[in-house]
Order: sequence, then C-alpha cells, then structure tokens
Amino acid sequence: MPYLELDVPRKLFPMKKVLLLLVLLLLLGAGVFVFRHNNAVVEPPQMNETTIPPTLRDVIARADSTVIPAFSLDYLRGRFDPATHPDFTKVAPEFTDRDGTYYLRKDAYAAFLAMHAAAAKDGVQLKVISATRNFDRQKSIWEAKWTGERLLEGKEKAPQVYPDPQARALAILRWSSMPGTSRHHWGTDMDLNQLNNDYFATGQGLAEYQWLTAHAPTYGFCQPYTAKGLARPAGYNEEKWHWSYEPIARQLTDQARRLLTDQEIDGFLGAETAPTIGVVEKYVLGVSTACKGG
Repeated sequence: MPYLELDVPRKLFPMKKVLLLLVLLLLLGAGVFVFRHNNAVVEPPQMNETTIPPTLRDVIARADSTVIPAFSLDYLRGRFDPATHPDFTKVAPEFTDRDGTYYLRKDAYAAFLAMHAAAAKDGVQLKVISATRNFDRQKSIWEAKWTGERLLEGKEKAPQVYPDPQARALAILRWSSMPGTSRHHWGTDMDLNQLNNDYFATGQGLAEYQWLTAHAPTYGFCQPYTAKGLARPAGYNEEKWHWSYEPIARQLTDQARRLLTDQEIDGFLGAETAPTIGVVEKYVLGVSTACKGG
C-alpha cells in the first residue's frame, strides 16, 4: 500500500491539522504518490495487463515507448542472445506451436497476451510459430539456402538456379532476411499460425486474418509486409502471418534509418551483395505505412 513520510513541525494550529488531514485523505484516495522527506516519487497504479481496456492499453504502450533509450547497432543487427537479455522473456508453450523455444521482448509479449485473450473470446486462436531470431540463427537459415543445403521454397537449389550472387541473394530475399537486417532480431515481431498466405485466404485462416486486421492495431500490432504497391514498392513479399509490436518496432525502424548502412551488413556468405541491392532501404525500411517510423 502507498504510504506517507512527511517532515512537518510537531506543533500545528487546529486549522493546519484539518488541512493536513484533508491532503492526506486525498493522497490516500488517489493511491499514487509517495513522499519521502519532501522528495516526491510517483508510483504507477498496479494494473493487470489483461484487465486494462484496449484503448487504455494502447495509450500506455505508446507512452512507454517514448522513454526507451536508443538501441545500439548491435541490437539492431541481432548480435545478442535473447535467452540472457534482460528485456526478453520466454513465450509460454501454451501460446506456441510447441515446436521450439521462443523469446520476445517483455513489452511485446505482454501486448500479445492481451491480444491472445481478446481473440480467444471471439473464437480465434493465435499461436506463435516463430519469434526472435538473433544474428546467428538468421545466418544459419540464410547460409543453408545460399549453399543449397536448404531448398528455396522447397524446390530450388539456389547455387544451381542462381549462380550470379546478386540474383541468388534476391531469390532468397523473397522470403528470408539477410542476417543483420531482420525485424525478427528485435524481439518485437512474431509469426502467427501458418507461414502460408493461401491459408489466410479462406476458411479458418481467413477468419483469423480478418480478426487480426480489425483488432491487432488496438493492441499495438501492425503487419509490416503487406501486398506490394505504390505505398510499398520494394522489399519482401506479402506475409499475412507476420505481425510487429509497433510502439517499439517504430523506434527500431527509426534507429535503422539513422544508423544502419549496407556496409554494416556483414559476417555471412553473400554479404557483399547488400550494397548493390540496397538492402537497408528496400528491405529493412520497406515496410507498410502502419509500421513505418516517422
């Protein structure tokens, strides 16, 4: 419970006592402030994430996002371990496809839990099937495709079909990020339910996608890779499963715009193609209007 410590004289006139009592009652009723020897410290009200009204939750998320310190270049490029990073937490198995151990930023995870609960009330089940992937994890995916160990879209060996390095990189970039450029590095982004646009075009998948497009923004989420067009002419193909916690990802997008260059995309096979492709401008920054920083 909130408490009060005030430095006051021991002898007070009766009127001063009355006034002091009124002040005490007002402060206790608000339940927000603590005074320690004339130094005011504000304590936020204790609220359960799942009980905050959606509109209020969105306001809180956006307000919190304005005070987060600038992210480092290494953070932008995913050069850290989310399992040991203090801002990250493990996603509980019941919210996943149970096909691995997933991590998210704590703020993004709290927003997802609130969205998950709201979706469940409407008969929509949301499952995290991919979350944070750091540089090393993304490198293993990219290089397996680069060398042909992993087929592109399940059918092509990249070195055979695309012997030219830039053409090969562009083919991989249809669906996979270069290490150091993925939004999945940030802990703000997650893939939900299926990695297939066709799934979300009919039946249950369509119902899930319609719910997300209607309600996910209320909880702070945006779809970064929408259909290409005038507003998003370059970058990855549309991904209806990929959702981003915008209050934090917006800051990271801004940081990438200021700090990240193609020359700093390195440390993996094919990295030399990043400058010729313009991977930062076209792919890192090539997101939907709803997900752009400003």
